[in-house]
Amino acid sequence: MPGQAEGRQCLNERLGRAFSGKENRKGGIINTIAKLAKTCILRLTVCKLYFILSDKVAHGGASLWCELSQMEGVAAEHNEIYLEFVPENLSRALKTAQSAKVVKIKLTNKHCPCLRVAVELPSLSSSSRIVTHDIPVGVIPRRMWNDFREPSVPDFDVSIYLPVLKTMKSVVERMKNLSNFIVIEANLSGEMNLKIETDLVSVTTHFKDLGNPPWALEDGCQSSAQGRDLESMAEACIDIKKLQQLLAGQQVNPTKALCNIVRKRIVHFILLHEEVSLQYFIPAIA
Repeated sequence: MPGQAEGRQCLNERLGRAFSGKENRKGGIINTIAKLAKTCILRLTVCKLYFILSDKVAHGGASLWCELSQMEGVAAEHNEIYLEFVPENLSRALKTAQSAKVVKIKLTNKHCPCLRVAVELPSLSSSSRIVTHDIPVGVIPRRMWNDFREPSVPDFDVSIYLPVLKTMKSVVERMKNLSNFIVIEANLSGEMNLKIETDLVSVTTHFKDLGNPPWALEDGCQSSAQGRDLESMAEACIDIKKLQQLLAGQQVNPTKALCNIVRKRIVHFILLHEEVSLQYFIPAIA
């Protein structure tokens, strides 16, 4: 394992590259995460940054796994670190970077472990204007790293592309005034329904022609949909507030958005951007 100074230097170099340039998009991702989690884990590796929320699904908690590719990589064995932090603090810091010339982020340990965000702003004079933010972090010991592995997803019954997220958000916001729970159901013919059912009211919104991702099996079969009834609906009832949080938190339109449904167990959302993938897991309610 590299020495402390060498390891910190490599990590700081990657932090600077990961957040310099395209600040608006990166800031949008951080804003999304801030809407979904009060605290989360930041994992820094040679090639990527990961933002992780690992609530206990058994207790109804949602999980988040977000991968952010870096522009370059520096190879060093075991050169990674896990930090716990409040994403809202990083979101606030990056708001000052909207028109920045350069954004530099490094790890510091002056009075406590911190991420120091230094934003160089344009100036009419020859001197630079630099705004600095120190964000407290907690360092996760290596013995606990296995607690923050990428969540495994059981074989899903249906995978489907989502409708336009703004449209879906509008529908869900109206429905949340009627019930605390929403049923998501979809089939392999590109159809998806959002349903609210209470003693007083039953409301269903239908989406058609959404398309189904061409997932391939490891053994090379054409599609995991082979041999299934394409019209059969798979459904899961979930907490509508968790779904509304995900949709309300979107600051950057994803290039692709889809969900996988494991019947009566879990809904797995995947949002893909140019250099970012965000996975969000909402457990079903019995």
